[in-house]
Amino acid sequence: MDRMSCGRRKAAVLRMALVITGVIVLASGVIIASNAAEAAEPKPELAILPFFVQRGEGPSRGEVCPLCRGLHQSGSILPGAQNTMTRLLYEKMETQGTFAIFPLERVEEALSRSDVKPFFEKPDSAAVRLGKELNADFVFLGYLFRFEQRIGSAMGVEKPASVGFDLHLVRVKDGNVAWTGKFDETQRPLSDNLLKIGSFFRRGAKWLTAEELASAGLGETLTALPGAKELEEAR
Repeated sequence: MDRMSCGRRKAAVLRMALVITGVIVLASGVIIASNAAEAAEPKPELAILPFFVQRGEGPSRGEVCPLCRGLHQSGSILPGAQNTMTRLLYEKMETQGTFAIFPLERVEEALSRSDVKPFFEKPDSAAVRLGKELNADFVFLGYLFRFEQRIGSAMGVEKPASVGFDLHLVRVKDGNVAWTGKFDETQRPLSDNLLKIGSFFRRGAKWLTAEELASAGLGETLTALPGAKELEEAR
């Protein structure tokens, strides 16, 4: 009787193990199929324009973004800062993987055939025209207001780095701005702002160069960028 009971228990355990194995295999198949479907879905195409430098007539009052009319602290811009900002944005968007990104050379070639003035007067319309020429789904517009290098070293400074920029993602099919990101910061000692202790340590707990501050600012700003589906439906 004991042997029979033991045999039944073993058979029951074996059946349960087979059922569990079947469920796991089925679930794995569903996950793999879902991932394959997502991978097969084409990514929206993105044209990233080189950063524009915004210089108003009254810098003492701050700089105004041509698209959203937001106000930024004015300041000097280090030579070559536009190229640095553009390169950093490309690197971070490629790492993010949300879009299929046009090569910068192709975007610059199309931009060279356009008048730059509309990107300061009617930037959303100008972005749509360029996006249609490239057959892009989205166009990233960046405006640089300030890019000041630190004076000193990572351990101590006479003057900290300071960076200000706006990002606007324009949806080509309807001209709507699907997303906006802003960054406007002059690095300060931790003792001046304990609320930023998290970002202070994430940034290496040191005085940053302007490029390091810009890179950190872009990374932090782009964490709020929604996924492709949300951007397609944003109003």
